[in-house]
Amino acid sequence: MTYTLAIGDRGYSSWSLRGWLLFDAFDIPVKTQRAQMYTDAFPALLAEFVPARSVPALKLADGQVVPDTIAIAEELASRHPKAGHWPSDPSARAVARALVAEMHAGFVALRNHCTMNLRVSYSDCAPSAAVLADIARLETLLVWARATCDHSGPWLCGAYSAADVFYAPVAARIAGYNLPVSPALAEFVAAQLAHPSFRQWRAMGLVDGPDQAVYARDYPTRPWPGPVPMPARAVDSGPSVNTDCPYSGKPVTHFMEMSGRIWGFCNAFCRDKTVADPQAWPKFMALFNS
Repeated sequence: MTYTLAIGDRGYSSWSLRGWLLFDAFDIPVKTQRAQMYTDAFPALLAEFVPARSVPALKLADGQVVPDTIAIAEELASRHPKAGHWPSDPSARAVARALVAEMHAGFVALRNHCTMNLRVSYSDCAPSAAVLADIARLETLLVWARATCDHSGPWLCGAYSAADVFYAPVAARIAGYNLPVSPALAEFVAAQLAHPSFRQWRAMGLVDGPDQAVYARDYPTRPWPGPVPMPARAVDSGPSVNTDCPYSGKPVTHFMEMSGRIWGFCNAFCRDKTVADPQAWPKFMALFNS
């Protein structure tokens, strides 16, 4: 089954993050077509995914387009019922769908004040009363979901589900803007930042294009509060430990230094996403530890 997903800038497009997590976090292969937002390439990409008005947009093998993240979630759940997009328990599934519906339509103050930006974390963003009210609503939903689903783990409804996918961008906003939250919500945010698929998306988002000035804010910054990557840096030449790229198997042409050794990759993006967070990439870490 072949899927193609149209996405925007990984560092800034919260809806693209949701769309991609619906595949990657549930082990469903997908090809991506990316275009930088606020450039002519973006409407050109959307022209290939009619009638989508924005990203993400999904194209099925027969050419049918499914726009909107809720529609994508439901289509994937129908086609891959064992993937786990929705909880198997009916009560937990109802909660998860309610959470997704509210996130899809709500939290406007939080979205507007804390625009998505995975490339930076601020120590203070002067949140308004409306933003704090949105945070309070998140706290209420978290407590309700965990109580109704009768579990104490880090996720909303038990095992990781589409509900957690839809709340991943708001977790990134809480982390990125250092918003005040309870210990329970802070635990949820930490789990999101450490999720393997989220770490890969953020690593790619750090290097897949230039900074978008429209998202810059004049706030004091701090280190990103998620897992701290192992130090690595791009270098101009080899020879490298490996002759083939750990991702594509193609001959290496670009190089990275880490722990005193040189590692090779088949293109700049493969190298740079690994430099951004080496431990986010199991194929590279298997090579590194071999």
